[in-house]
Amino acid sequence: MLRHVVIFTWTEDTDQATRDATLAALRRLPDEVGGMSSFAVGPDAGLVDGNAHTALVADFPDVEAFRAYAGDARHLEVIAEYVKPHLAARSAVQYEV
Repeated sequence: MLRHVVIFTWTEDTDQATRDATLAALRRLPDEVGGMSSFAVGPDAGLVDGNAHTALVADFPDVEAFRAYAGDARHLEVIAEYVKPHLAARSAVQYEV
């Protein structure tokens, strides 16, 4: 199994409505794209100053399933429409579980 972890930090001018819309779009990806065996995305709990704003964790049965997801047109649309315009920083990692 392959785990995909992404950490997002939004720009200072990204308002709460935009953050909520982005979370909603990301949360639709399992139904719209599929391929993952588990999927979770959510905002930081606000417990520690300086944390990133949002985290996404998705598990895929294999590398091929991850690559299909990563290259899927709907996934790329969500990134282009909701993520990139408001992104200050992003970090990601994929690892075998």
